[in-house]
Amino acid sequence: MTRRARGFTLLEVLVALAVVAIALGAGLRAAGALTDNAERLSEVIAAQWCADNQLTALRLARAFPGVGDADFSCEQLGRAYTGVLVTRPTPNPGFRRVDAVVSSEEGRPLLTLSTVLSRP
Repeated sequence: MTRRARGFTLLEVLVALAVVAIALGAGLRAAGALTDNAERLSEVIAAQWCADNQLTALRLARAFPGVGDADFSCEQLGRAYTGVLVTRPTPNPGFRRVDAVVSSEEGRPLLTLSTVLSRP
C-alpha cells in the first residue's frame, strides 16, 4: 500500500502567490488614488474659501466694479494661493460678472467661482 502525499504542489503555491500579489498591488494603487483625491479636495476647498472671501469683499464694498482684471493672493491652511478677479460687462449695464480664478502656488488652476454684482 502506498500512501499518497497530501498538500499543495509547487505550481499551486506559485499561482496562489501571484493572485495575492495582484490583489495587494490593486489595493495599494486604490489607496494611493484615495490619498491623492483627499489632497486635491483639500486644495480645492481652500481655494474656494479664497474665492469666496474675495467675492464677499466686493459685495461688502458696495462699489460697482470696473471692467478688467485684478490679481490677489490668499493663504489658507498654511498654503499660498494666487488668483485673478476677472470683471466683465453684461448685456444689462446695471450688472457686472465677476469671476474669481484661483490657482495653486505653482500656477495650476484649481477653481473658478463666478457671481454677478449690481450697481448700488
